[in-house]
This record gives sequence, structure tokens and C-alpha cells, in this order.
Amino acid sequence: MVGWGYSKANGPATWASLYPIAGGSHQSPIDIKGSSCPCDSSLTAIRAMYQDIRISELSNSGHSWKAQVAGGSSSLKGGPLSDEYVLEQFHCHWGKTNETGSEHTVNGHCYSGELHLVHWNKTKFKSFAEAAAAEGGLAVLGMFLVVGNEHAELGKVSKLLPFIQHKGQAITLTDPVNPAAFLPGSGSYWTYSGSLTTPPCYESVTWIVFEEPIQLSQEQLDAFRAMKSYHPTECCPEDDLGGCLVENYRPPCPLFDRVVRSYKDKMEEE
Repeated sequence: MVGWGYSKANGPATWASLYPIAGGSHQSPIDIKGSSCPCDSSLTAIRAMYQDIRISELSNSGHSWKAQVAGGSSSLKGGPLSDEYVLEQFHCHWGKTNETGSEHTVNGHCYSGELHLVHWNKTKFKSFAEAAAAEGGLAVLGMFLVVGNEHAELGKVSKLLPFIQHKGQAITLTDPVNPAAFLPGSGSYWTYSGSLTTPPCYESVTWIVFEEPIQLSQEQLDAFRAMKSYHPTECCPEDDLGGCLVENYRPPCPLFDRVVRSYKDKMEEE
């Protein structure tokens, strides 16, 4: 059986047939209507702390690269969050060209990619697995990617991607990673209640999407696009993506009755 993916045959339009919640009313990503999102004075700045984060495995899942956290300490508080969350993993989404790639869009505008730092609620749950399907279980920090200067911290990932070209391949990162370096200079963000953007699409995520994008180099983005979506022992699939790990983003889902709230960095207003 062919699993879910991003080609026409198994892409986002087909997911709800296998994962019914993917057709739910609190799905992600969405198109964020920018300046029309209400500023909520009850929101505060995001407080993210990461110390000596170790990556046990950098893997090619066939859908993206994923960095699995297995050491160090982390804490995510503030903003719309009333509990404390800890970092579980981070991964990325990108397109075939620099004009596509992000999952969330802003006023219909798509960025070249989107980086997700996935955290789980350690106040209420004992593990990521327990939190993943529960309301309020997850919090994801989303950063838009634009092509510009090389990103030194992302370079720790991109330089190793040639070693995990095919699905199922994995490598250990020997260097500690500082996820705080993935956060933009501005603390302004949008937040709303949504879901995982990949199956099983659990509606358990508090989304915090930063307004200001971060930069990576064209070479780093090209390293993402050089990855393959199939096992090294398999033939290249005859799909519309040609076995390339590109266009691995879900298009925006309907907002329905949800409200996207906005927080503006106070330092920018002074």
C-alpha cells in the first residue's frame, strides 16, 4: 500500500480518506490575513529557552528531513501558552522553486520554506506520544524561510543532508544545536488553534507563526531539494515529482470560525 505523500496520487487532497480528522474544522496550515488579524493585549512575548540541545538522529522520512531531540533542556512558555512545553523535534517544508514552499501563507503570499519547532506540553502530559493527539498537547513555532545569507545554525543540518539522500537514511549530529538561533529578531507573531500539517493531522496544536522570516542561502535550500522521497533500494517512483523530495507542503485549509490573534513586539513600537 502506498502511504501518504505529496504527489497527485497520495497528496493532501487524498489524506482525509485515510485520516478523517484531516477533513476537520481546525486544520493547518491556513492563510493568515496579516494586518486584519486582531491585536490581543492579553498576549505576551514568547519565552523560549534551549540549552545544550543534542540531536540523536537527523533522518530522511521520505517527507522531509527531521531532527529528533534527545538531550539538553528546553522550555517554551508565554504568548498564548498557559503551560510549559519542551522541544521534541524540528523539520522543514519547501518547494520546487523559491516562489513556493511555506505551508502557512500571508495574504496569499507563499515563502520559500517554513521551519517548524515542535514542542509538547510537559505540564499536562508524560510524553510526546501522549500529548500529540490531545487538545493543547502541542505547540509549534513556525518560521518562514527566504533566500539570502547563509544560516549558520541550519548549516549544521544542511551540510549533512548529502548523507541522508534517500528515505529511511539517518545520521547523528555530533554538534549541539541552538534552536534559539532559528527565531527571528522580531518577536511579533500570529497565533491560532490548529493541527499537525501532516498525517495523522491531529487537531492538538497551538500555532505560533512569526511575522519576520529568517534567511538561508540558495545553496542550503538546494541541499533540501536534492533529497529523495524513496528508499535507496527502490526504483525512482513514476509520479509527478519524479521521486524528488520537493513540494512537501500542505496548502492552506479553511479557517472556519477560528480567530487568528496577533502580538506585536513592543521593542518595535518604541
